[in-house]
Amino acid sequence: RNDLSYSANFMRMMFSVPTEEYKMNPVLVRALDRLLILHADHEQNASTSTVRQAGSSGANPFACVAAGIACLWGPAHGGANEACLNMLEQIGDASRIGDFIKQVKDKNSNVKLMGFGHRVYKNYDPRAKLMRETCHEVLNDLGLHDDRLFKLALALEKIALEDDYFVSRKLYPNVDFYSGIVQRAIGIPVALFTCIFALARTVGWISQWNEMVGDPDAKIARPRQLYAGAARRDVQPIGKR
Repeated sequence: RNDLSYSANFMRMMFSVPTEEYKMNPVLVRALDRLLILHADHEQNASTSTVRQAGSSGANPFACVAAGIACLWGPAHGGANEACLNMLEQIGDASRIGDFIKQVKDKNSNVKLMGFGHRVYKNYDPRAKLMRETCHEVLNDLGLHDDRLFKLALALEKIALEDDYFVSRKLYPNVDFYSGIVQRAIGIPVALFTCIFALARTVGWISQWNEMVGDPDAKIARPRQLYAGAARRDVQPIGKR
């Protein structure tokens, strides 16, 4: 529909049915719009670098974007918001947060706190501030603050922002923590999260691809690899062990 914005059109295509008129919720449209903007580009992250590296060989932009999506799918990257919700499901109830936090602090437990901290933003992910505000707007509008999973997420957020262990390590909630909650509240299936991420990031990927192919000095990517030799092994001659 030409009278709707990009985000409103996408909401309509996801949730409308042919037999009735779809009523647009401006709060949810605004939330999706913010989500797409905040995920549009994010310097040389793993997927963006993948798109540029694939494009450096002369591959067409469709192939390059496909390579970027494949990279984005991992739980350490575009799948991080899905990993956050999986973590909340595993905790299950607010009464178990204390035990979960103890496991996170235990280096031998291999339990990770998903959606907190960032490789680049060492103080606070600036996108997270806006996404947190959006998250609460959506929860208030839909009356979901009493939802089990959302209450659990807010309780976990409060602990992470106050506990010295997390504060001293700058493990603040990042954009993935809030975006997963927002998408779930809107009604987007978890399996579609990375698709929404890719939808937003394609704008940034193509901008990066355009910049690269327009550079007359661009060459095929070939990261440096310094061979440091084989690892030392203590090999004993047969019969002399």
